[in-house]
Amino acid sequence: LAAMVQIPSYYSPRGSHTDKLLDRQHIVLANMVAQGYITEEQAAAAIKEDVLKKVPAFQDKITAPHFVFYVRDLLVQKYGELTVEQGGLSVTTTLDPKIQKISEEEVAAGAKKNDKRGAGNAASVSIDPKTGQILAMVGSRDFFDTKKDGNFNVVTSIRNPGSSFKPIVYLSAFLKGYSPDTLLFDLKTNFGPDGSGKNFIPNNYDFKEHGPLKMRQTLDGSLNIPAVKTLYLAGIPATLDVASKLGYSTFEGKTFGLALAIGGGGVEPLEHASAFATLANDGKRNPVTGILKVVDGSGKILEQFKKDETQVIDKNAVRLLNDTLSDNNARAYVFGTRNSLTLGGRQVAAKTGTTNDFKDGWTIGYTPQLTTVVWVGNNN
Repeated sequence: LAAMVQIPSYYSPRGSHTDKLLDRQHIVLANMVAQGYITEEQAAAAIKEDVLKKVPAFQDKITAPHFVFYVRDLLVQKYGELTVEQGGLSVTTTLDPKIQKISEEEVAAGAKKNDKRGAGNAASVSIDPKTGQILAMVGSRDFFDTKKDGNFNVVTSIRNPGSSFKPIVYLSAFLKGYSPDTLLFDLKTNFGPDGSGKNFIPNNYDFKEHGPLKMRQTLDGSLNIPAVKTLYLAGIPATLDVASKLGYSTFEGKTFGLALAIGGGGVEPLEHASAFATLANDGKRNPVTGILKVVDGSGKILEQFKKDETQVIDKNAVRLLNDTLSDNNARAYVFGTRNSLTLGGRQVAAKTGTTNDFKDGWTIGYTPQLTTVVWVGNNN
């Protein structure tokens, strides 16, 4: 309880930031030891106790709970806890109930299938590329399953993107003048010492080498060695600059090597979705939002959605990437012509991603009208 006092809604044991709540709990216990209220042994015993399991689950079902708490956190940051709790705010959000319902059903069904594969959780988020509005957000397979940490929101947490980050690398190369027809040699390559002092010699997921291929094929086939070569050609600083323009915040102030090409830097699924929504919108970025309108208790409009679109990436380079990611024939040599990355007669751009030891699985799909990111894995 003492750990919650600073920001009760943010640190709620039923909210999306229980990891931060436990961090503060440990600080409180450490201070109690330092000030002589309890012994180190008592503090250690308290830390071992799973207090979150003692918190009763919500009695009332909440519609789109992860999204609700996401919006509530935004409101607290803008207007303060007191206004949100007692200000009589009327909030209109961007959520599309139909898309939200489909998303919840598909996440739950997909997560159930993956139980036998050792993946206990799943999440998804959908954005309208034309506006940046969040249409659906599912932070876990079941928000109300507290035994499985269901209230933790994966959509706003940091996860390794694996190969799903490769399109950003190739986009950086296209901006430098390379094209989907540029030839790369998929051959075992020693890229020299990495940050640990060991030589960086990446392998493809199938541990095979495929010889000379066009960039279009190497991206759609998700080959690691050509992706690292593409990052080398594009340059790490230039690629990080492109990532920044697309709205990634998790790379700021960090140093990366060539492993960045195959998911060496963590991303938030929400920011990942926002970046690909920008690609779906011809390189024009709209800030992500979950709020359309906020009115206070007296009827005063505190904020109202206004489109704020900016061209952040050259549209011609973006169109080369979109054409590549929607080329089913170019990925057929790996995925087959009949695969799950198509929508029948509807053209769609898509990219998958898998991290080391299959800890994270991703699929991203987008059209000009909708961008969706799906993640599967475990919270830990």
